[in-house]
Amino acid sequence: MSSTSPSESIAAKNGDVAKCVLMPGDPLRAKFLAEKYLQNPICFNTIRNMLGYTGTYNGKKISVMGSGMGVPSICIYAYELFKFLNVDSIIRIGSAGALSDEIKPRDVIIAMGASTNSNYDAQYSFPGKLAPTASYSLLKLAADAAEKLNIKASVGQVFTSDTFYNANSTAAAQFRDMGILAVEMETSGLYWTAMNLHKKALSILTVSDHIFTGESLTALERQESFAEMMEVALETAWQSVD
Repeated sequence: MSSTSPSESIAAKNGDVAKCVLMPGDPLRAKFLAEKYLQNPICFNTIRNMLGYTGTYNGKKISVMGSGMGVPSICIYAYELFKFLNVDSIIRIGSAGALSDEIKPRDVIIAMGASTNSNYDAQYSFPGKLAPTASYSLLKLAADAAEKLNIKASVGQVFTSDTFYNANSTAAAQFRDMGILAVEMETSGLYWTAMNLHKKALSILTVSDHIFTGESLTALERQESFAEMMEVALETAWQSVD
């Protein structure tokens, strides 16, 4: 642990990070968001190239930082942000593969809860199955923000998978049959971490491809669609900060 930072993995001091943090998986997307949307962004972390920035958005202090890929990675950063750097809420902004026939590439999904095949929650010794869910206050703010911005957003359950390449060829059909909207790789871990530490979390996702139809976005379409997700997330973060 650094003598100047209470965190093991983030080179920041108390006060360097805002109360609300937006977390894309890709640290370069964090850099893009900071430079495009935040006023006077300052980089507070470069350790392992997991870039983190703090700036202002419409006069309020907001941070953005990459999370890496998968539950273990996002949980390390989320835990340290919540526990050691006094962050109150984290909003994941990432991509997902659609399952539902009602969801198309470019659509935005607001994850109410996350089913998963991850065993990350075993550490909590919960006497049952601990179903991780979003903070309702953040979820409502995001749904309202999408409506205000005239951005199509579906609210529902996603599946957080530990396997990007799943050897079980029937899994996706089973997920869809149970009403799960899309598959991604981080949300359940973020929600578990927030629940354990009595903090707030939300996952806002852009559909980059459809598992069954094979539809996918071009590079340009992904850039434009991710911008819609970012705008919903920024409005949500702004509304959530006093």
